[in-house]
Amino acid sequence: MEIIAWCIMTNHVHLVFRSVKGQHPALLLGDFKRFTSKAVVKAIQNNPRESRKEFLLEQFKKAAEKSSNVDSHQFWRHDNKPIALWSNKVIQEKVSYIHNNPVEAGLVSKPQDYLYSSATDYAGGKGLLDHIIVFQYFG
Repeated sequence: MEIIAWCIMTNHVHLVFRSVKGQHPALLLGDFKRFTSKAVVKAIQNNPRESRKEFLLEQFKKAAEKSSNVDSHQFWRHDNKPIALWSNKVIQEKVSYIHNNPVEAGLVSKPQDYLYSSATDYAGGKGLLDHIIVFQYFG
């Protein structure tokens, strides 16, 4: 998986990615969700400063009990809203949309000021994640 753009909001995540080894995008997304859910649960469990630890873990356990394919903690919803990006213009539109999400939510005035997105990478800086593939639009 190569990550083109990302943005973590308070109640959802945007991700633009592509498969580099021919894997179906749904499989990559499933792997991503499994890996990140385990990492988030572990981070909550191991953080002595997390004041909502018991509440969060209990909510994840309750959600898992309602699921047929999750053993202990359900972090992600099962549904996704994937959109196939079929042209450079559409990719650029979606990258711009997700980077402007925090601006529209009133969290920052400029996309690159939001810490939890790839907007800083697109503004020429270095964001939180390594190896972001900055999409070049020549349209």
